[in-house]
Amino acid sequence: MEERTGGPESAAGVKVVAGDPGDSLAERLEKLTFAMEKMNLAEYTALLRSPWRLMWVNFIAGSARGVGLGIGVAILSAILLYILRGLMTVNLPYISDFIATIVRLVDQNMRT
Repeated sequence: MEERTGGPESAAGVKVVAGDPGDSLAERLEKLTFAMEKMNLAEYTALLRSPWRLMWVNFIAGSARGVGLGIGVAILSAILLYILRGLMTVNLPYISDFIATIVRLVDQNMRT
């Protein structure tokens, strides 16, 4: 048997196996059916036929990405401020004054 990849089947991660010339039509159809089930083609076409469901799924996915981005930025900002406060206490001549100014500005903005 010869394995072919390329076209839409490789985008879904499915390898289509070309049958031997001696395979019956039923065997080829069974292989094709298995490949289509593996690609979840029926669920995908059902999703495309229902535009409201497609919009809802995309809305939920976008909301999850937005919440994840917000949480990630908040965590990274907190870590950065923690590091900057540590550098401020080291008393490096010019850097600590600059960092102290940044930390004060952030603290003032957080209080208002």
